[in-house]
Amino acid sequence: MAVSGFEGFEKRLELNFSGDDPAAGMGLRRLDFFSLEKVLHAVQCTVVSAVGNRYFDSYVLSESSLFVYPNKIIIKTCGTTQLLKSVRPLVDYAITMGLTLCGCRYTRGSFIFPEAQPYPHTSFKDEVVYLEENLPKHLSCKKASVMNSKSCYKWHVFTACDEVHMVAMEDMHSDDLYTVEICMTELDRVLAKKFFRRFNDGKTGDSAGKEMTEITGIRDVNRTALICDYAFDPCGYSMNGLDGNRYSTVHVTPEDGFSYASFECVGSFYDDREEFFAVLQKVVKIFRPAALSVSTTCPTGHEIWRGVAKAIEPLGMRLRSRAADEFPAAGTVVSQTFTTRRK
Repeated sequence: MAVSGFEGFEKRLELNFSGDDPAAGMGLRRLDFFSLEKVLHAVQCTVVSAVGNRYFDSYVLSESSLFVYPNKIIIKTCGTTQLLKSVRPLVDYAITMGLTLCGCRYTRGSFIFPEAQPYPHTSFKDEVVYLEENLPKHLSCKKASVMNSKSCYKWHVFTACDEVHMVAMEDMHSDDLYTVEICMTELDRVLAKKFFRRFNDGKTGDSAGKEMTEITGIRDVNRTALICDYAFDPCGYSMNGLDGNRYSTVHVTPEDGFSYASFECVGSFYDDREEFFAVLQKVVKIFRPAALSVSTTCPTGHEIWRGVAKAIEPLGMRLRSRAADEFPAAGTVVSQTFTTRRK
């Protein structure tokens, strides 16, 4: 393990809003680029590429990704970014559009270099305190938890919502979507080399990213998705995929000693379950990590996590831990960790 290096593990923030939208359903998508840049400046990152469809806008950032829906914003950033500093300006901007924050979810894994993180990301306790101080007071239903606490691969979760949202979310049968977050470390060295650019290749980040998407097999994870990809110089890669109203995203830090890759996607309970497991297998095969965690978030009563181990263990991985918990307005979160059998 390197003494210091780039922090691949992302911090992920999801903010949900409610209210009357006078702009024909555009909601938060009316937020102009200058305002978004101001928010990202506070976080300490920038936009490097962007694309949108009829449902949402997608931005590849210098440190990960941003997705803007009419009533929801998802932002995940890696490195030493200060993600939680986006909370207050985003809430303030939403108010000017007649929207009110009704739910918040913050998740992250265990940092590779925790001592390098600036406040408020110096500890999960500091993050929770900061969120509680900066979220509107009406978000009174809160919960914070460190899952897999006996493992070295911990999953940190904080959620908050208002009572109205809490009651509405108790009957989530109409919500058919779930979120999957995969974090992978100690990537196969040969496969990781594919995410390095050739010296002085003369390509833009967009064109080099498109090439990486093809040669690594990432394009095959979802052939129907609209891809927005970017390759950093000298190494590193980010991709956002848009498939109808669902997103997917991949981020890679390939340097040996602190290599890391993540994959996140949204699925539906109406999808073929075997197709979902096939996606998991494709992702793991692209990177061949020595360790990984799979965290699923879905409405209470659904068990999308079942079968994850059955899909991953044939690839030479062994289930090391599993933890489950219930969170206000988020539902059931299940975190499972795996390592190669040789570890």
